[in-house]
Parts: sequence; structure tokens; C-alpha cells
Amino acid sequence: MRDYIVISDSTADLPIAVVKELEVPIVPFSYSIEEQVYEYYLDERDGDIGSFYERLRKGAMPVTSQINPAMYQDFFEPYVKEGKDVLYISFSSGLSGSYQSSMLGADMVLDKYPEAKIVCVDSRSAAVGQGAFLYEIVRKKREGLDLDALAEWVKQTRGHVHHWFMVEDLFHLKRGGRVSTVEAMVGSALKIKPILSVDEEGKLVIRSKARGTNKAMEYLIAKTVEEGGDLSTLRAVIGHADCIEKAEKLKQMAVDAGMQADNLMIAPIGPIIGTHVGSGMLAIAFVTNM
Repeated sequence: MRDYIVISDSTADLPIAVVKELEVPIVPFSYSIEEQVYEYYLDERDGDIGSFYERLRKGAMPVTSQINPAMYQDFFEPYVKEGKDVLYISFSSGLSGSYQSSMLGADMVLDKYPEAKIVCVDSRSAAVGQGAFLYEIVRKKREGLDLDALAEWVKQTRGHVHHWFMVEDLFHLKRGGRVSTVEAMVGSALKIKPILSVDEEGKLVIRSKARGTNKAMEYLIAKTVEEGGDLSTLRAVIGHADCIEKAEKLKQMAVDAGMQADNLMIAPIGPIIGTHVGSGMLAIAFVTNM
């Protein structure tokens, strides 16, 4: 049996130290801001995250670029040449065309190495949801699952990835085409904190609204209690778009609700997701039915 490696991309937000510990190669999405182009690898090798949000708050309008098939080919091929198969966990197909590109890139590699296996699986998740899912996927791999068994587990489990997040406003989501102009206008007019999640198809859905940050945070915790099962064993990732104080407060609220502090990670929301949500976004994500 050939050895295999799990690969993901830079929309899977996790703490930098955790990404290193998981030993998962990251396919970088790129973004451009003020006529400069950067690649993001879930670390800060190409600019620090705080500077990105500072520029965003000053009015910069970044845009992200989809990973094309040739880039996937270039990323997958060295591992296949080493004799390894590949399990690629992609950003949600409901939010990007990168999953389709990954399959095309995989086919290009397999044309040259027909004995290899590259399996691309749509995570139907994003940001800390994708990060929390990736964390559990690597745990399963380390339990000894082979590639086919793990790919099947991912497909069976992706419907149990729970994402809940609040944004300061819907401006950047509207700008990126993730919500409609009418939805964005309603959120702005009422001075509310929109609360969103990712549905079964991996698409963004506005679920509720809260008047003020504290009420929004209470809502996130309420959904965690409602959907998380046994909170004493639940693992979760809290994500923040340059608002660490709010993230720390949300973590304490989760602990007060019954979670263990050691089971809660706090991760920065990187520039790829940050381009579309803006500064101040706060999220909690977890995986159930494992």
C-alpha cells in the first residue's frame, strides 16, 4: 500500500502553530491589495495578518484569486513523484471554483503517473469550519485509516461541520458577491450584527441578526450549546478577524457554558477569508457525529 499525504488550502483557518503540528501542506490562495499580490499559506511568510486588516480599515479593497488547475498540478506532482498518494481537502465548492480546479489539476498529474491516486474531496466548509474539520481529519489519519477509508469518512462527516459567525456589517460579503445587495442594505439600515452559517451545500446563509456585539456572541454560544452535544468533550475553533479581545471573551463564554479551555483554539482569520468578511468578524466552528 502506498503512503499518502493530506493536503488542504489556505482558507482552512487554524493557529499557525497547529498548522505546523498537523504537517499538512497548504496550497496557497493569492490576494491582491493596493496593486501588490501576496500568497497566503496559513502563516505570515508573505506579510503579517494585522497589517492586512489595518490596510482594510483604511479603505483598501483587496481581491482574491482562485487556484487554477496548473497550480494544483504543480503542487500535487512532487508528492506523487516521491511515491505518495494524495488526499486533498478543498475549500467549499459553494464558495469557490477551486474544488473543480483541483480535480482538473489532479487529472493532469494522473495522466503522467497513472499508478498514483489523488482524491479531491469538497469539504463544503470554510475558514475555522474548514480548519476544525482539517484538524479532525488529521486525527483520523493518525489513527491509521487508509486513503479510501479517510476520504469516505470526510464525505460522511462534512455535513456535521458547524459554522457560526458574526460580521460587523455585510459590506465586504456584498462586494464579493456572497450576499445580495438587498441583504446588505437591510443589515446596514438596522445597525445590526448579521449572523451567518454555512449550509449543507457549503454556501453562506444569513441565519439571524443581533443588536450589538454582546448579543451576537451570546447567539454563537447558544448555537454551540444547541448543536455541540457533550460540551465537556467538544473541540472547537474560535476565529477572529483582528479582534483578539472579542475572541478571548467568546472563549471564556464557551468555558462558562461547559466546554474545556484546552479544547478551544483561537485562530486568526487570514486575508483570503478576511477579504470577504472584513475586520471584526468572530466565529466558532466544530465537528459533531464523529
